Amino acid sequence: MRVALSLAVTFLSLATLARAAPLIFDVPVPDPAEAETAVSADAPRDETKATELDSRLSGAPVVGATEVVRQLTGAASHNSTAARWNVHGTDLGHMFRHDGALYMVFGDTYGADGGDWRSNTMARIDDPDPAGGLPFTAMIKGATGTAKELVRSVKIPGHEWTVIPTNGISVAGRMILHYMSVRFWGADDQWFVRRSGLAFSDDHGQSWTKSDRAIWASGLGFEQVAYAKYDDMVYVFGIPQGRYGAVRLGRVAPEELLDPAAYSYWDGTAWSDDIARAETIVPAPAGELSVAWSETHGRWLMLYFEPARAEIVLRTAPEPTGPWSAGQRVVSSADHPGLYAPYIVPADDIGDSLYFTMSLWKPIYNVFLMKTTLEGGAGVMATNDVPTEALPPAKD
Repeated sequence: MRVALSLAVTFLSLATLARAAPLIFDVPVPDPAEAETAVSADAPRDETKATELDSRLSGAPVVGATEVVRQLTGAASHNSTAARWNVHGTDLGHMFRHDGALYMVFGDTYGADGGDWRSNTMARIDDPDPAGGLPFTAMIKGATGTAKELVRSVKIPGHEWTVIPTNGISVAGRMILHYMSVRFWGADDQWFVRRSGLAFSDDHGQSWTKSDRAIWASGLGFEQVAYAKYDDMVYVFGIPQGRYGAVRLGRVAPEELLDPAAYSYWDGTAWSDDIARAETIVPAPAGELSVAWSETHGRWLMLYFEPARAEIVLRTAPEPTGPWSAGQRVVSSADHPGLYAPYIVPADDIGDSLYFTMSLWKPIYNVFLMKTTLEGGAGVMATNDVPTEALPPAKD
């Protein structure tokens, strides 16, 4: 299929705009060997030291049964987002707490029949307890009453097709979203990012400003991120554009989030000011991810989409730097075709129930609330030598 670069681009159908659909465009295609693809840049590092089971992983949680709690977006959702805010289809649904409420952020959002395209939207949930099903109190809306685009995109393929928030955080009363400016979508599980950056809101999400200094070039391995606050720091777990890169780690003081020079990166042994020294903490391939600390289990929990097996997997670790356990299958595309983007629901603590959002692509393109059981058990060290085929299945 060929797509002309014209005003009609704005009104392309969901199928055309899919992350999962192979597309060809009338724009220059970068050489996959270049660093910006961030696919070949994730060669396995030497993990010869990780040859024995680390005793610190003893007692790590084991995945039990996983279930769909309810559909959160779309005409069939209990939130009735189609009728209330003209949100018939959307994805992602990552979350952060702010001013006592839970805010959920979405990617490309559409009205009926793929019209009224907005690159990103956001809902407010006054009851943040996922056991209650996450009812939407409101969405950030425009003058017409429909959910409005938060961070503007120019919608020109080859330059900036869309702007997708990859995670959000609240710091000192200010909302901050990390976004990726997508140049264009590629083949399955690949897309090309122009740059990434931060946008902020000081009026509870009603208006947003792109920071003119919190900008990162593509190809650095942090085109998409997951934020986690801990011990007066914000840990930044990063992956490259697309879904085939490894996970790397940075950190920054909350008050310095908008200053790229204030970040430091884990180089495998210590924290470095050089982003180029950021070392792999979880091997490729990893797609959209989220990370949270569980006091109950005494472990960090990482959920992400694993494209080689089309599954959502869980890894755990005693520290943000690792060592991270082998991945456990949480849910498979065999049960939920087109799944991706697992985001942990923020909680004061995560015990035996892990709630997360999950997106489905075709034919529904919407966000679902999921619940999985965590049980006691023992972890296994993650190494780049462990093939994805070795992922253990979820416990029945």
